[in-house]
Amino acid sequence: MTMTTVTTTGTRTVRDLVLLLARIGLGVIMIAHAKLEYDFAGGSITGVGELFAQSGIPLPAISGPANVLFEFVGGVAMILGLAVPIVGVVMALNMVGAWVLVHTSGLFAMDHNGPELAIMIALLSLVLAVTGSGRFGLDHLIIARSRRRAGA
Repeated sequence: MTMTTVTTTGTRTVRDLVLLLARIGLGVIMIAHAKLEYDFAGGSITGVGELFAQSGIPLPAISGPANVLFEFVGGVAMILGLAVPIVGVVMALNMVGAWVLVHTSGLFAMDHNGPELAIMIALLSLVLAVTGSGRFGLDHLIIARSRRRAGA
């Protein structure tokens, strides 16, 4: 017995709109977080490395600037729907690192250092990595174009 899923055009459009909203929301959060880290570090990439050193994060001179750049570039890529499977997995791994190294308090801790936001971002990133950008992302346009070329 084979089970098939019938997707109507309206259902597919709603799905793609929800994926677009999720991508935009996640991208905006990541860009804002990168800016917050950058501003908190005195408006310098090397300052972010110093912040990471104060937090005890390994290789802070490399991991701090790389983190800020990834959060910004990854956020933009997520909004555009570009390389969503790859960006989603890397973003999830980034948030696991944030959970393990920075947000070490218990869930919903009164010190506001709990991991709930990092966990939520990681899970949303994984969902998007698995589902992809949807039709309203650059990934869809690139794949459609490459399929047309392959068929021609």
